[in-house]
Amino acid sequence: MATYLYRIGRWAFRRRRLVSGLWLAALVLAVGAAALAPAGQEEDLSMPGTESQKAFDLLDERFPDSNSQGAEARLVFQAPDGRRITARENRVVVRDTLGSLNGGDQVASTTDPYETGAVSGDGTIAYSTITYSANAVDLAEPTKSALEDAAGRARDAGLTVEIGGSALDAEVEPGGTTELIGVVVAAVVLVITLGSLVAAGLSLLTAFLGVAIAFGLISALAVPLGLTSTVAILALMLGLAVGIDYALFITSRFRDERAKGSEPEEAAGLAVGTAGSAVVFAGATVFIALVALGVVGIPELTKIGMGGAGAVALAVLVALTLVPALFGFFGRRILSRAARKDARPGRERPHPAPTGAGRSGLGVRWARFVLRRPVAVLMIAGLGLGAVALPALSLELGLPGDESKPVETTQRRAYDLLSEGFGPGFNGPLTVVVDTSQSGDTSESGDPRAMTDLVVKAVRGVDGIESVGDPVLSRNKDTVVLTAVPRTAPNSGETKDVVHEIRSAVDGVEADTGARIAVTGTTALNIDISEAMSDALIPYLTVVIGLAILLLMVVFRSVLVPVKAALGFLLSVGAAFGVLVAVFQWGWGADLVGIEQTGPVMSLMPILVIGIVFGLAMDYEVFLFTRMRESYVHGASPGAAVVDGFRHSGRVVAAAAIIMISVFAGFVGLNSPTIQTMGVGLASAVAFDAFVVRMAIAPAVLALLGHRAWWLPRILNRVLPNVDIEGEALSRRAPASAPRPDAAVPRLPVGRPRP
Repeated sequence: MATYLYRIGRWAFRRRRLVSGLWLAALVLAVGAAALAPAGQEEDLSMPGTESQKAFDLLDERFPDSNSQGAEARLVFQAPDGRRITARENRVVVRDTLGSLNGGDQVASTTDPYETGAVSGDGTIAYSTITYSANAVDLAEPTKSALEDAAGRARDAGLTVEIGGSALDAEVEPGGTTELIGVVVAAVVLVITLGSLVAAGLSLLTAFLGVAIAFGLISALAVPLGLTSTVAILALMLGLAVGIDYALFITSRFRDERAKGSEPEEAAGLAVGTAGSAVVFAGATVFIALVALGVVGIPELTKIGMGGAGAVALAVLVALTLVPALFGFFGRRILSRAARKDARPGRERPHPAPTGAGRSGLGVRWARFVLRRPVAVLMIAGLGLGAVALPALSLELGLPGDESKPVETTQRRAYDLLSEGFGPGFNGPLTVVVDTSQSGDTSESGDPRAMTDLVVKAVRGVDGIESVGDPVLSRNKDTVVLTAVPRTAPNSGETKDVVHEIRSAVDGVEADTGARIAVTGTTALNIDISEAMSDALIPYLTVVIGLAILLLMVVFRSVLVPVKAALGFLLSVGAAFGVLVAVFQWGWGADLVGIEQTGPVMSLMPILVIGIVFGLAMDYEVFLFTRMRESYVHGASPGAAVVDGFRHSGRVVAAAAIIMISVFAGFVGLNSPTIQTMGVGLASAVAFDAFVVRMAIAPAVLALLGHRAWWLPRILNRVLPNVDIEGEALSRRAPASAPRPDAAVPRLPVGRPRP
């Protein structure tokens, strides 16, 4: 691989105008396609195969005139202090408000609270349900405006009016202040690390170009593929983070090769052949982990994974081709000021320093400290991460609703008013669907009304049910729909238990009558999705860990290094989960990230964090440990190899981690529980993995293992392919333009530890 990528790097350097022109054309085409494409819409979260989703599909089939997952608004009215909503003047205002909506575009029906009994016990709060013929994502702006205008007129008449439901759900758009702060921090870190505004600008420029192309393609394909704003934001987040990092790694290696005396074109080829090999592997791990999200069975999760994987693939291609092309345009300005002085014509270049020599920077001093006290470092770092991970034992999964929105939103205020007037369970009603079409019972109990009575009795007998509404019969009289209101809030554990108890209670009715009975509704669907995520978590984690060990075994040609890397990955993921539980469930530091209501962690997050962090963790493992292995196979002792790895890569890896943390943390400010959770989880996971696992635990383990760390059985050495990620084939080339004195050192034997 290294030789092939070396040729690509040299070709891109020579054909820099062609390469830059092609990427510019790709950018223009992607942006043009996005501008011409219709705007994408949000989609309802679904999980095919679950009981609740099957019931939704059945409702769409048996009630064709309605949309089971269509948009719905709850207009909640509250009388002024000391008055009742049932007063004559307030009745007039409420009915005039509803009358202005009834018969409007996309409005299927409105309910009169005084006729349906939707008035609180104390007579101060009432609500009306407005159903629409379209999904929330398809509601036209005039339809939403009409709803808001009607509420505004009622407020002018003296009532408190709030709007709940899905009708006003808005798409989250990137581009806020916090994202900009993250980019600014990344730029500052690049300038400090590289010592050159041009080199820092190159990394940012190439990352922005890759992200712009990915964002344009996602926007262009949003309608035909059903891609949502979450897909676009994750692609932006990942593409920006890895794009900057990959460009930084290749630029840093290019500068190292120039410092050794290589000519610019040769240095570009060597940088892409060595650091580029690590970029390809790291990008491939992120790509595979994200694509593997499709096996969970949630369409939205599959789309998120594919969008993120596409952005990462583009970042890799940009790093391998456009970055070396720009080396040719910027020339010596890529180098630091000191290096440019040394490279002036007529000035003698210093001979490359031998392995293990050079200034003792912070990374080298830290590596030597770890080598002197490996047990202490391992114990402190391991126990520290274990303590941070402890809250993960209390992890609860759920999906955010109106209760998680800021208190200044009308949806949150409507949620609170309904809870105050009708109880917390009123915000999460359960829908019980009775399908009598396949019942072969011709007795009295087989009559739909008799079946309904049996179901109502069973549901009312469940502890935790507040009320059961009147049954609704389909046109063909083969399906009955009941609404059951639990006593507890939608995201509470008690409501989850109620759903399971209802399903158990109606099993007997199904057995006696032959009817099919299902519990659905938004609350039940969220519970089913959360449980499916919990069930898929361990298998997915097992697959990811197995993949990590296999891939790292191929890269490092070692057994113990991959096992160490996988265990370290588990530690960093566990600590990240602990942070998510502490912040989003327990409320520790929630004010700092703008979380006003604690609750379960979003059910998609654990698998998303595992998939993304797996790839990113392999980034740091590869970029840091390839330099260690490169030194080791050329004769350095295990300890010297660790020091050499930190000398060459420690500073760059630390900078890359800070950049990635800044980018992820920058998205925490978005007003979206999904993106906030993702930002906190990914930023904390990268921090733990880069600075604790890879830079403390990993070198401590290598110090304790010594030569055994790089041992590989002979049979595996014969079976495993040699990808040459550290560029050993390039060392053997010994190009005339830059003699590499370490090329003649033979490779170490395999099959047993070196004595």
